[in-house]
Amino acid sequence: MTETYYAGTYWGPRRELPEDCARRTEVLLTTLGAVDSSFARWFQTGKSRRDARMRPIVPVRTELEKLVLRGKDRVVEEIGFRIEGWNGANDDHETSSFRITCGSYAARVNNACAFALPSRGASAERVLTAPVLTGLLRASAIAWEPDWGVAASHAHGNLIDTRSVRGAPRVGWVMYLANHRGEVPPLPAPVCIEPVEDRGTLIVLTPERFTVTNAEHVDLAETVRGLLDRAGLLTPLQRQP
Repeated sequence: MTETYYAGTYWGPRRELPEDCARRTEVLLTTLGAVDSSFARWFQTGKSRRDARMRPIVPVRTELEKLVLRGKDRVVEEIGFRIEGWNGANDDHETSSFRITCGSYAARVNNACAFALPSRGASAERVLTAPVLTGLLRASAIAWEPDWGVAASHAHGNLIDTRSVRGAPRVGWVMYLANHRGEVPPLPAPVCIEPVEDRGTLIVLTPERFTVTNAEHVDLAETVRGLLDRAGLLTPLQRQP
């Protein structure tokens, strides 16, 4: 069975105007093209590939603000805005897509910028690498200033689900932790730690592809989880009352 992967950054309630969300989305989309060629252009989702390809997402703030406003919840204002995009790949296995929830200040709704990633083919061979996933999380962290983020396999997520606290940062192949969480402790080789400007830290567990079929990878993730937890870095998102 092919191990599939995702990436996402997450933050708690943050009330933002449509122009704020558009500005952040512009920063993200204009940066992603340099991370990988498959992230260079995006389309709005549609009923079919043909329909979607006729609706390109223009990464210009004024155009993005219109897109943000179309994603406003019509019933509950505090839920914020939703934006979705697809990269136009012909093959489902080579597809990348994103879903953003931003501007939400409802206690029950987390803000997030989540990516579904390709599973097979040339795009997957490029994207499912430590440098590209690190670049993806870095771009999202700079754009959205999230609390935490992770790029991981679904299989590993399922493996640790029973041990995860709801709303707490999850350990995966590549992680991001905002500086306000605290200082990242020394971590064992081959883990790599990289700063993201003055905002946070990226943690890369292994330079090779992380898989649950590799027991050393799973053990390393658990070791890192324990060290981060003892350092107080894995507490759940703080919600507003």
